[in-house]
Amino acid sequence: MTEHVKKLLDRMADDLRQRLRDRGITDPGLVGIHSGGVWVAEQLQSRLQLEAPLGRLDISFYRDDFSRIGMHPQVKPSSIPFTVEDRHILLVDDVLFTGRTIRAAMNEIFDYGRPASVTLAVLVERDGRELPIQAQVVGEHLKLNPDQQVKLRGPEPLHLDIVQLEASS
Repeated sequence: MTEHVKKLLDRMADDLRQRLRDRGITDPGLVGIHSGGVWVAEQLQSRLQLEAPLGRLDISFYRDDFSRIGMHPQVKPSSIPFTVEDRHILLVDDVLFTGRTIRAAMNEIFDYGRPASVTLAVLVERDGRELPIQAQVVGEHLKLNPDQQVKLRGPEPLHLDIVQLEASS
């Protein structure tokens, strides 16, 4: 793991610990969004010393652009191995950009039950939101050009890359 990502994860864990303490939450359910969000959630679970098993979401079928990506996406099974009903959920993703992935993840979580609350934690938040979704815990805010994208590479080692998108013709 790069030192930069380690510092971001440490900051996120500190922020989450404080948020949980302030709200009196002692047993949250941690859920990562496949795949980068799961990598981040695994790191946070260790730092926060949470005992509940980690939930994993693959939101492929919940995306609003599913019909555009075709009928053969790389789909992995979702698993939330704890009760969602009336539980405080920490939803984790690697990058918050348009908000559409988070919307899809929340739709899937609600299929498991009605949580008491959902707190969104992201490693990187960038501008370009298309939906009114905001993270409560953010490792880093990035301002990128429209032709740039940030990617979390991993799982070992975790590192962030800013990549230039190819011009479409």
